[in-house]
Amino acid sequence: MFDKILLAVDGSGRSREVMNMLLQLPSMKRSQVTVLHVIPVQASADGLTEYRLAGERILDREATSLNLDSTNPPIRMLEEGDPKNVVCRVADELKPDLMIMGSRGMGRLQAILANSVSQYVFQLAMAPMLLVKDDVYIKSVRSVMVAVDGSPAADQALDLAINLINGLKETEILLVRVGKKKDEASPESDAALAAAIAKLKRFGISHRDFLRSGDPGKEICKVAEETGTSLLVIGSPDRRPSIAKNLPDLDRLLGNSISDYVRVNATCPVLLTRPKVE
Repeated sequence: MFDKILLAVDGSGRSREVMNMLLQLPSMKRSQVTVLHVIPVQASADGLTEYRLAGERILDREATSLNLDSTNPPIRMLEEGDPKNVVCRVADELKPDLMIMGSRGMGRLQAILANSVSQYVFQLAMAPMLLVKDDVYIKSVRSVMVAVDGSPAADQALDLAINLINGLKETEILLVRVGKKKDEASPESDAALAAAIAKLKRFGISHRDFLRSGDPGKEICKVAEETGTSLLVIGSPDRRPSIAKNLPDLDRLLGNSISDYVRVNATCPVLLTRPKVE
């Protein structure tokens, strides 16, 4: 499932920390990790040499700090150019099963105006993307939360979570379903939640269920904080800009996106995934 992972590092260590968190999982033991660092400068030949030396030091520190088996060393890539374009290009070339990046946790409009690398890559890349903000606490995977609503994107998120914790006996999946109104619904009577529970039972995976009402983004983040979840997995619809890569579709970017709210406000790393394109 996770044969190839693209880890984009900026020297802060955050994406490497979350990578090491995932490397504790049996599903990650044989993954080939490509560590990418981009030099975001246009400089003279002499200046570029200094930047490359600094970049090589960052890449060496991040790669050697990964908890990988010596028989499966990471691939190191040092590239030059606009980071957002380089990451997208490398992702297109490698076609990773998972991408990991740091995020400044800005809102959508802020991210667009600030030319955010993670926001841009999130819009264009098709691989599942794990974002880790500077202010979240990274801990061992003991619980993985999945937001369910019966959509193909949510189904894909649940399947990814199941594959992620495969072989890990002490980890549970937390299912959160948010309705629009308070009612007498129970996990068994809610079709989306009942289907997700049935799937986890088939796999013998321990789970807890949360049926909430209100604003979906806020409620998902609230449950994640209350339970101290290690990782939140949420499906995101295909929201790639339809006009051109350098001219984002603002109507989509600034729409009412639950996944955008969660990636900005969640108190844990967030793994965003999209439905598979047949």
